[in-house]
Amino acid sequence: MSSDPDPSLAPQPGPSSAPDPAGSSDPAPAAPLLRDAAERSIRYLEELPGRAVAPDSAALEALSRFDEPLPDAPTDPAETLALLDEVGSPATVATTGGRYFGFVVGGALPATVAANWLAGAWDQNAGAVALAPGCAALEETALRWTLDLLGLPADAGVGFVTGATAANLCGLAAGRHALLERMGWDVEAKGLYGAPEITVVVGEEVHVSLLKGLGILGLGRERVVRVPTDEQGRMRPDALPPLSGSTLLCIQAGNVDSGAFDPAEEICGRAREAGAWTHVDGAFGLWARVSPELERLARGVELADSWCLDAHKWLNVPQDCGIAICREPEALRRAMVVSASYLVLGERREPYSFTPEMSRRARGVEVWAALRTLGRSGLADLVERSCRHARRFAEGLEEAGFEILNDVVLNQVLVGFGAPETTDRVIRRLQDDGTCWCGGTTWHGRRAMRISVSSWATTEEDVEASLEAMLRAAEAAGA
Repeated sequence: MSSDPDPSLAPQPGPSSAPDPAGSSDPAPAAPLLRDAAERSIRYLEELPGRAVAPDSAALEALSRFDEPLPDAPTDPAETLALLDEVGSPATVATTGGRYFGFVVGGALPATVAANWLAGAWDQNAGAVALAPGCAALEETALRWTLDLLGLPADAGVGFVTGATAANLCGLAAGRHALLERMGWDVEAKGLYGAPEITVVVGEEVHVSLLKGLGILGLGRERVVRVPTDEQGRMRPDALPPLSGSTLLCIQAGNVDSGAFDPAEEICGRAREAGAWTHVDGAFGLWARVSPELERLARGVELADSWCLDAHKWLNVPQDCGIAICREPEALRRAMVVSASYLVLGERREPYSFTPEMSRRARGVEVWAALRTLGRSGLADLVERSCRHARRFAEGLEEAGFEILNDVVLNQVLVGFGAPETTDRVIRRLQDDGTCWCGGTTWHGRRAMRISVSSWATTEEDVEASLEAMLRAAEAAGA
């Protein structure tokens, strides 16, 4: 390529300048390629507000261009990047824009995208301090800030994982370890064969990711005691079974459909008295604790023993990023740690000792960037603003004569448009319209359209335009 090399990307003198795979000792050709990638990324983000949220049929059909034989010889990187952008970008779902409400999926704050790019260039294995001392330092700051924001124990153990599924797995594994250790059993060494029995208690509307974790850990997806829930999906304290020191109790902070919270203060208090281990699935709802307006919803979760939350939801960092938190750091560490003669163990916290992965990308860098950029008040405003948008959706749809099926206490709205088939027609027409994107669910036997608001990019204008599209879809569907 003819572009002059970027001095910032030029090789440094000395033995660190190693030849590249093509045999050249000059890595300068990376500069034009990276600039091209940055320009394409910026253009994608700038064009996002003007495009349909879901890809059209032409974009999906064009994906067949990726289905080609493996090249026998090297291909020009610029050509590869061009193909990726020209075919891949139009086929994306605009989840990082302001009008995606299908799942609880946050957008990516500009600061976190930029941090992601830089961390990608660093290409650090953030699993070990020896491999990535800078990333480890950023991760330690990010976890300290997170615990402070959420009002959780400052000395808790924390692991940065892929998302809520992995975070739930970590919390459950820590609980399994702690309960069995108290009963004199080393589950990591001996497994579950012959182990004392653990009783797992969940709510009737437990999230599937938590059940997946139970299955992976050998505790069983079906071998659980299910506690009845109320009309909003909250676990009923009066229906709790007897709890004991062999109970692993799982509660929710933010029902995936209604946004409702299990009454943590009462439930966690009873669990602590009984010596049970309480795990909180707070993938998105736990972030309510950063808001003076909303923290009452999650009051009492601080009494639990482990917590799960996503950063790629309401914190709005790029996929994928979740956070596992454990009151007893040693329980999480013992459930996750490995040892080998070649591993370097220092005085500092080793990140891989608190997560399933040993090698992983530097997720903590993006969490640090988000928290430092937003600050306490900025994050609270992001959460509160999303909830205001959700209430506006509910008010507009109810004024138009449609039924809101849940108490809109957080960022989730469930709306029914009449008969199940009518509701499904409205959803299909709305998705085809392209202005916004919502999905469907079945809530207490009723078909509903689910609206989830969790992106920093959603504006009042986005809400009003989306509301108009919903009403158009309802009229066209005969609702």
